[in-house]
Amino acid sequence: MLKKLGLLSIATASLMAMHEFELNINDVDLETGLKLDMGQFNNAVEPNTTFFGFKFLKGDEEHSDYEDPSSYLETNFMIQREIKNGFYAGIGIKLNYISADEIDADFMSFPLGIKVGYRYGDIIFPITASAEVHYAPQVLSIQDAKNYLEYRINVDFEVIKNGSINLGFRDLETKYDVSKVDSEYYVFDRSAYIGFKFNF
Repeated sequence: MLKKLGLLSIATASLMAMHEFELNINDVDLETGLKLDMGQFNNAVEPNTTFFGFKFLKGDEEHSDYEDPSSYLETNFMIQREIKNGFYAGIGIKLNYISADEIDADFMSFPLGIKVGYRYGDIIFPITASAEVHYAPQVLSIQDAKNYLEYRINVDFEVIKNGSINLGFRDLETKYDVSKVDSEYYVFDRSAYIGFKFNF
C-alpha cells in the first residue's frame, strides 16, 4: 500500500513539473529561451524548484551602445522556492558569451543572480510579476570581460492554460578589460518587449 502511494505521489509530482519555452520580440530585437524543470528528469528533485536553461538574444544597434551587436548566448541554472501566499524567490548563476567584433574582443562571465516574483490567480486569469538582477564582478569575468550587470522586469498573463502573454523590460550591460574600450559600461540591449511563454 505504501509503495503504491509513493509511486502515485511521484507520478503526480511529475505532472506538476513544467518546462518553459519563451519568445520575446520588439520592433528590432529577437529573444528566445528554454527552461527545463529538473523535476521531470529526477524524482529526487522537487518539481518547479530547480531549472536549467538556455537563452539567445539577437539585438539591434537601436537599443544598444554597440554599432553592430552580435548575438548574446546564455546557459543558466536557478533554484527557486515559494515563500508564502504566491510569493517566490530564487538564486542562480549563468554563463554568458558575446563576441564583439567591432572592438575585437570576446565577453564571457559567470553572473550570480536573484529573482523574486508574485503569482496572483484570483482574477479572470492568473498574473505573475517578477524581477531579477544578475551581476558578475571582475573575479567572475573571463576573456576580455571586466563586469556584467543585467536586470529584468516581467509581467505574465496566463490567458490560456500553460500559455502566457509576456510584457517585460531588460537591461544588459557589459564592461571590457581591454585598452580599446573605455572603463564605462556598454549597453548590449536596453529595451521593452512583448512575447509568449509556453509550458509543457
